[in-house]
Amino acid sequence: MNHVRLGIIGGGNMGTQHAMYLQKGVIEGAVLTAILEKNEQRSNELKSILNHDIEVFNDENAFFESGLIDAVLVATPHYEHSYLVIKAFELGFHVLCEKPVSVYTKQARKMNEAAEKSGKVFSMMYNQRTNPLYQKLRSLIQTGELGEIRRINWIITNWYRSQSYYDSGGWRATWAGEGGGVLINQCPHQLDLWQWLTGMMPTRMRAFCQFGKYRNIEVEDDVTAYAEYDNGATGVFITTTGESPGTNRLEITGDHGKVVVENDKLDFWRLRVSESEFNREYKGGFGEPECWKVEVPIIGHETAHAGITQNFVDAILKDTPLLAPGEEGIKGLSLSNAMQLSTWIDNWVEFPLDEELYYKYLQEKIANSTVKKEAKSISLDLEGTY
Repeated sequence: MNHVRLGIIGGGNMGTQHAMYLQKGVIEGAVLTAILEKNEQRSNELKSILNHDIEVFNDENAFFESGLIDAVLVATPHYEHSYLVIKAFELGFHVLCEKPVSVYTKQARKMNEAAEKSGKVFSMMYNQRTNPLYQKLRSLIQTGELGEIRRINWIITNWYRSQSYYDSGGWRATWAGEGGGVLINQCPHQLDLWQWLTGMMPTRMRAFCQFGKYRNIEVEDDVTAYAEYDNGATGVFITTTGESPGTNRLEITGDHGKVVVENDKLDFWRLRVSESEFNREYKGGFGEPECWKVEVPIIGHETAHAGITQNFVDAILKDTPLLAPGEEGIKGLSLSNAMQLSTWIDNWVEFPLDEELYYKYLQEKIANSTVKKEAKSISLDLEGTY
């Protein structure tokens, strides 16, 4: 194989964005050959904006049986991810999946099992992993430059969403349509980065989600979570869609100093000697370690969605290591599920997550939902069913 024939499943907002750069030939070794969109109106719109040699399908089986594709990019509403990814693997296709990997970890585990059984490439669209700033921060942590991690604080509140946004799609902000709110829709990238940067998953978590605090929705739009790790480190994660102006500030403290990421900038305050060594040897009463602000070179630029797609194609053609292996999607989702579950049971949640208990509560939320919405057609949301 000298090139990958790629088919997109889902012609909504994200699916269309992927189609635009793919049909321009931006991805070396890949050609967009087909797109599956079941909504007839939307599929007709796609035919008018896509190259004529890209086949647009309304029928799922016809798409998979067309002989036009080697790999699929799944860009559908969340609940469809697991079914489509597993089906693609069973039919022998490589898979790139949009975030989140699925709605609950029980689904994600089955996806991972299907990927392993198929032997095909499985990648996640975690485009923030292509950001050289986060790559540098991960290197500082993984190489021990920051020392043992002690505290992780992430305030990510620049997700402002108005009521009209939630009203734009009938599936939005419902337990049956999305399976959650800000955690499952806006935050998957940050939840992925939280564990990817540090290489650490919590041992337990206590979270406080508020549902419909700022908007007329049934899912969470305000979250504060506290995590504990087996080395004694702690973490706090705060997010909402109801504040303006918002903040995006990540602060990680280690034995050798502190890193702050804010406003697309990385600041590193490095201790001349580690805090633990200073504390052990210093006898002068008041005092603290000497601290230097270090300029950390950030080389390269963020390649975002196209960068992940290129890496996916290279993994198929050249056995290039994946930047965002699909099997890792379950980690960030575990954090999201744990935050909701902790709120529902009003108690700590231990890791590994009790998947059956989470699933039980989610099904109850879906069954007891009273939300009935009609999607309003507005320009910001290209509504595809897939």
